[in-house]
Amino acid sequence: MILNHLWGLYAHPKEEWHTIDARHESFRYSLIHILLVALIPSVCAYYSAVHLGWSIGAGDRIMLTADSALMLSVAMYFALIAGVFALALLAHWMAHTFGAEPTYTQTLELAAYTSTPLFMVGFAGLYPELWVVMTIGLAGLAYSVYLLYVGVPILMHIPEERGFIYASSVVTCGLILLVCVMTATAILWSSGFGPTFTH
Repeated sequence: MILNHLWGLYAHPKEEWHTIDARHESFRYSLIHILLVALIPSVCAYYSAVHLGWSIGAGDRIMLTADSALMLSVAMYFALIAGVFALALLAHWMAHTFGAEPTYTQTLELAAYTSTPLFMVGFAGLYPELWVVMTIGLAGLAYSVYLLYVGVPILMHIPEERGFIYASSVVTCGLILLVCVMTATAILWSSGFGPTFTH
């Protein structure tokens, strides 16, 4: 069943990583998981930007036109998917340095399941208060990093000491990818692809 590891990653992450390692679903399975979970932040961001409005502090709520929000949500959706695939590629490339020989599908599983808590933060967008989303976002990021540190030794079949260094390298790559996405967004916004506000 699609998303069948979702509850296990929250309820008993270590045991669930062992289950994932024992089964090693296909590339298609991981792809479907990513495509479905990446919808959460994109759809929630669209709904909150058009129908609820964002509160950034004092003053009126900030709302976008439907067309502008749709364009940004679609761009976010594809950027999230591309980010997971890029992270999996970097994790696969780095694995050999740490004595692991995973397939690309294994590193895609690692990237997909560790990014899931971050994608679930998208639900916080349905209560579009900046401090709420930031707080829940930090919690989601912390849990994603925790899942990565727990999952790397299990999925990559390497000792925990080496797994810690490997997971730290993957976190660093993830942060670099995030900076790249933010830079690309800033360039696009300054080139005329920025959001259109309703007032």
